[in-house]
Amino acid sequence: MPHTMSRMGDVLAGFHAAWEFESDSVRIRFERGIRTPRLFQALGERLVPVEALAEVTLAPGRRGTVILHAVPRPGADPLMDVAAGQLKETADPYRLVLPAERAALAEEYADTLGARLAAGGPAGEPAERYLVEPPSAPLQFKAYDGKAAFDGKNVTFRWSWTGASSAKWKAGDQSFPVSALSGVEWRSPEVFEGYLRLLRREAPPVQPVQADQDPGAVVFGLGYGPVHESLPFAAAVAFAARAAGPGVHVAAGGGSAGVHRRDPADIADRIRHLGELHAAGLVTDEEFSKKKAELLAEL
Repeated sequence: MPHTMSRMGDVLAGFHAAWEFESDSVRIRFERGIRTPRLFQALGERLVPVEALAEVTLAPGRRGTVILHAVPRPGADPLMDVAAGQLKETADPYRLVLPAERAALAEEYADTLGARLAAGGPAGEPAERYLVEPPSAPLQFKAYDGKAAFDGKNVTFRWSWTGASSAKWKAGDQSFPVSALSGVEWRSPEVFEGYLRLLRREAPPVQPVQADQDPGAVVFGLGYGPVHESLPFAAAVAFAARAAGPGVHVAAGGGSAGVHRRDPADIADRIRHLGELHAAGLVTDEEFSKKKAELLAEL
């Protein structure tokens, strides 16, 4: 007889996580072992309503495994919204890796979830509100140029005397109520020039292009703003900003729109720093060439 998931509490355990299927949701519980990705450990567990999902697939994995993968609807999960495709495959919290011998059971779960999604209408449409709760506040992390903290109502940046730019020191420590924010822009610390930028409902007259010059942003670096700290932080802020009012915007990291000309001396300093990272092996040849071209294009 096929498994119908008619009982609440049915559990499918995989590597690093277990999915508990409830009547109208899937509870994802992450392990806390030393081999578990640090983002999973930081999340602990997540309750995902079925209505937050767009599709569920099952595919062969590596080395005798299968992968059950749920894809959230656009705008349904603040964490995935802010990540904007920047997470490594192994750090995707909606990806459950299972031993191949559990493939038949996993297929039954996938089929049942798929049937529920089909019965609920066009599951791929963007969600009008966040359906998955964010990590709980208070949250904080250490960036390269300061400390970021969020208490559920306000985001504060306190600058570091060793890393903050003169522009940030001149502006002073910052505090932003979530009611003044329209969203968050997060660029992964695992790429060159990662950062977290707060998008304000009333943008400043002059919006700095570079995050290290923007008092509404903190920059990452080697060992600063790791994914398991900065991404949950950004997701919690995005959730609170959307709850505070309409017009929330979550941008994929990569810089603000518009053409701005930069000081040639600043460009030269950045290219010199980029060359040092390249010489140290922290930036690949391809990344070095691409970023150098981007910097030169700003002259």
